[in-house]
Amino acid sequence: MQRARLILPALTVTALALFAQVPAGDAAPAMEWREVFNEDGTITQTLTPKPATKTTTGFRTLAAAEVTRIYGDRDPSDAFDLVFVGDGYTSDDMATYTANVKSKWDELSAVEPFASYKKYFNVWQVDVISPESGVDHDPTKGILKDTALDMGFWCQGRDANTERLLCVDETKAKEYAALAPQADQVIALGNTTKYGGAGGSVATAAGSNAQAGQIAIHELGHSIGDLADEYDYPYLTYTGSEPREVNVTKDPTGAKWGEYLNQPSPDGGVIAPIEGARYYKNGLYRPTANSIMRTLGKEFNLIGRDAMIKAFKAKIPSLTDPASPPTPAN
Repeated sequence: MQRARLILPALTVTALALFAQVPAGDAAPAMEWREVFNEDGTITQTLTPKPATKTTTGFRTLAAAEVTRIYGDRDPSDAFDLVFVGDGYTSDDMATYTANVKSKWDELSAVEPFASYKKYFNVWQVDVISPESGVDHDPTKGILKDTALDMGFWCQGRDANTERLLCVDETKAKEYAALAPQADQVIALGNTTKYGGAGGSVATAAGSNAQAGQIAIHELGHSIGDLADEYDYPYLTYTGSEPREVNVTKDPTGAKWGEYLNQPSPDGGVIAPIEGARYYKNGLYRPTANSIMRTLGKEFNLIGRDAMIKAFKAKIPSLTDPASPPTPAN
């Protein structure tokens, strides 16, 4: 397929800048839980300083950026548009960036249900040019780089649990992604071989690390399928109301999944309530022992897969047309 290219002029936008919250005196910064993705595939949570959002007056001008259609030929009104932006890639690093984008898309589109619905996607690459190669705190803490999206490891954290958290200025990332014809989901890749990534409204992953693509797949489970995490850290016992997410329940009988119970699941085993989910060891149940919402490298379980398909159908009108059923990718 011929790659479509768009040369976008400099774009002036009203800026919403993210500023790291600075403690006043001895006051501790506001904290938030963030997902930590370990190299063995396990996922946990850790507390990191929460960035404060501040509205600035005036405007910020984005540098000119080339936008390339990497995959797909659908009208954005009838497609899921996935947009990649990169950080720490200089003009000399563009070949590496393109290879990173293609590698991550190939990995994502080989996983169900993306594989069967691949033809409904458009994939865009926005060439964000940075003054320096690399990202902050790579390979060690304290090394800083001048990059377009301020991406870096440790995510402002103060302990070793945050080393693999690869955070980005989400506002800047979204502004660049908006240069594509449409952006239903944004993934920011960092120019690094070090394993890492993070969740949020913009998923991040180490561009040149072969394992990091699984982070993006897990995060799309959240942002597309509205799926809950199925791991059981850091809380002990859940006593709240029934969770809204379809893949977790407080009912030990699993009645929420009545039509699915005892059916084989793509991630192994059958659908049956297993205690430990949504950060709680007790009081919440997941549908299977070990889906990708619990451990990277696994498949979506049957309930998660159906939730993703439902979300595709809500976004892509032709998926509701009986004359246009999904076909598995070649």
